[in-house]
Amino acid sequence: MSTAVFTVSGMSCGHCEKSVSEEISALPGVTEVSADAKAGTVTVASEQPLEDEAVRSAVDEAGYQLVGRA
Repeated sequence: MSTAVFTVSGMSCGHCEKSVSEEISALPGVTEVSADAKAGTVTVASEQPLEDEAVRSAVDEAGYQLVGRA
């Protein structure tokens, strides 16, 4: 199991959290996603460590910007 926390800019509400969570949840091996718009973070649990670029692509697809690891 691996857990990583990422900083995401542009999230401001529950809808934002849901959009980002859904896109990241679709990545292979992801078991849990918790987005926090107020803190601007997304915590991702996965079977194996995730590539930052895969997470970046998922966040981009949701319409937000991955700043990096928190």
